[in-house]
Amino acid sequence: MNNRLIKDTPLDKLFMKFNYVFLLLALVIVLYPLIYIVSASISDPNAVNSGQMFLFPKGLTFEGYKTILNNDSIWRGYLNTIFYTVLGTSINLAVTLPCAYALSRSDFYGHKFITSFMLVTMFIGGGLIPSYLLIKNLHMLNTVWALVLPGAASIYNIVVTRTFFQSTIPREMEEAAIIDGCNDFMLFFKIILPLSTPIIAVMALFYGVGHWNSFFSALIYLSDKTMYPLQMVLREILVLQDMSSNSINGNMTQDMAAMLFSKQQLVQVIKYGVMIVSTLPVIIIYPFLQKYFVKGMMVGSLKG
Repeated sequence: MNNRLIKDTPLDKLFMKFNYVFLLLALVIVLYPLIYIVSASISDPNAVNSGQMFLFPKGLTFEGYKTILNNDSIWRGYLNTIFYTVLGTSINLAVTLPCAYALSRSDFYGHKFITSFMLVTMFIGGGLIPSYLLIKNLHMLNTVWALVLPGAASIYNIVVTRTFFQSTIPREMEEAAIIDGCNDFMLFFKIILPLSTPIIAVMALFYGVGHWNSFFSALIYLSDKTMYPLQMVLREILVLQDMSSNSINGNMTQDMAAMLFSKQQLVQVIKYGVMIVSTLPVIIIYPFLQKYFVKGMMVGSLKG
């Protein structure tokens, strides 16, 4: 038996060098904005706005984070977002998992027609105005339900989860459980769900990140600022920054203009700090779900 390693040809070596260069460029493109945001959040506002800070912090200061920690609206938005994310993700999983499992059962009469009918909704929607009128007629304006119920299920996620059940859970195991006396509910909760940890983690991550980053539903359906999620609070900060920029004019005294300009610079630093604060929980949680995420997505995409 010949145990010699196959030598790379010059073309193979060139291809590998190209891959390394491409991956290095991709790493720089991804890391630069992250490092810049972190550095800008702890740098002197004057250095950030004047462009003196290019990558690493300059004029180290934690004034922005101090302002964030003392801002009640930011903390209220943070708590609202956590509540909306936990409640919304729980509802999403409660709808997606049973629906996907039912559609994965070959003995479920009409499962192909129902799946096809549900797929139509991925391409055809009622639009924003009919959706708003529906939420209004259901008396859900300025309520948490306006943020979590309209998107209770994603058809794409249901199809991925259904494929996972079909390709991963042996039908023979289900038949054996039924012979042993399991009804459909016992089968689902005691057999199917414990074997479906990867896809549950993937769906929780998908839905959770969607709720965490969502702001459009709150923009449309909420007028009570005490119910704003963190993303809406961040939007208010950006609007305040633009208003401050437009408010500086030649009719102001020098002291008033300087005070307003200083406030605008502080808002700029706060913006970067809120970006870090708002993404930190997702960054912390993702490493714990990564192994399930890769496994669940690979298995869920094998068959359709």
